[in-house]
Amino acid sequence: MQVTGDQQLLKQLNRMAVVRQVSTQPGLSRAALADVLGLTKAGISLLVRALVDEGWLTESELLVTGEVGRRATPLHLDPSRLALLGAELGVDEARVVATNLLGEVLDTRILTYEDPGDPTSCIRLAALALAKMAKRLGRPVLGVGIGLHGAVDEALGLLHHAPHLGWRDVDVAGIVQAHAKGSPLDGLPLYMQNEANVAALGEFEFADQASTDPLIYLSIGYGVGAGVIVNDRLLTGLHGFAGEAGHAILQAGGPLCSCGRRGCADALIGLGALLGAERPSHPALDRLFRRVVDGDPATCAAVDAAGRQLGVLLNNLWASFDPMAIVIGGPAVRLGDTLIEPARRVLGEYADAAMLTAPEIRTSRFGADVVAIGGAALARHRLTRPLDLQSMARRADKGGRQARATNGELGLAR
Repeated sequence: MQVTGDQQLLKQLNRMAVVRQVSTQPGLSRAALADVLGLTKAGISLLVRALVDEGWLTESELLVTGEVGRRATPLHLDPSRLALLGAELGVDEARVVATNLLGEVLDTRILTYEDPGDPTSCIRLAALALAKMAKRLGRPVLGVGIGLHGAVDEALGLLHHAPHLGWRDVDVAGIVQAHAKGSPLDGLPLYMQNEANVAALGEFEFADQASTDPLIYLSIGYGVGAGVIVNDRLLTGLHGFAGEAGHAILQAGGPLCSCGRRGCADALIGLGALLGAERPSHPALDRLFRRVVDGDPATCAAVDAAGRQLGVLLNNLWASFDPMAIVIGGPAVRLGDTLIEPARRVLGEYADAAMLTAPEIRTSRFGADVVAIGGAALARHRLTRPLDLQSMARRADKGGRQARATNGELGLAR
């Protein structure tokens, strides 16, 4: 039995290695894939035939190579037959999207919460919207990914704490699965991660991966977070808290942060700090952005100061991870050059002093949908890395057994 299980795992590893290689290098032929992956040409042909039949891959016109024998057939990910679903459970609203394998958006919806303080109703709203979207698509859905604004245990599907929502220890996976029963979502693989992490995966999976690894995605909303990808892997840390750039200290003895420390990036760069006494909300953000557009001196000075602190944070991330690119996203991008240019200047000064070339700094290509699209990317990322799924399954089983030991037969394991 174990031998059969190992053979199935090996086959799935090889299948998904083919998918990842074609994703990274579109247009490879079967022979080229065999050379790159170290598999036999016969084995590659069998794998490719199955992946084409299932809708993962498509073949384009034959290439004339000048060599004797069969002409090469370029392979690409097929954008027309399979779909991925993604969602963002944001602070004010939820967004759900469907994409193809290339990250191109097929459908999108924005949902307003009835009660942001009630996690069950908010998650139910998103789950039902995802189910309706899956039904409308008319093509098979491979999996679902969700971006959450807080600390996440991906293996257990548990949101530990979402400070800007006030949610704690929410069984997101359990709530989604309860509302998925009998719908097109029923039985689909479900993944979830912190919003900055899934946004980082969106920028990584749906782009030229070879030119963006290592990659950092810096999310600036009411607070600040980061997603870090190194050597094709998302760094989550021991307890899923990696990337908490919002609580990196930028100014000793600086303004008080919600975490209790002083001088955190959240307290110096986050939109929550720029709003001052105003309660975080869409109308408050719109007023902030309007004041910047109108050139209000006090507001522009505050944003400029936040931008200079952002430059310090960019330098610290550069020094820590040596990335090829740092992508800035989140609502703060609407502040435009008033925020970004001071950050670039500060980072440039640090780079000149060290006589080094700073990494590329750019804004997200996906705009307001970056986290939802990142959810779809999370699903693709996990599905195409079977060993990651096996590792998460072991962690979930261990976490479930620990929960049952603590809570008796009403354990948290699913």
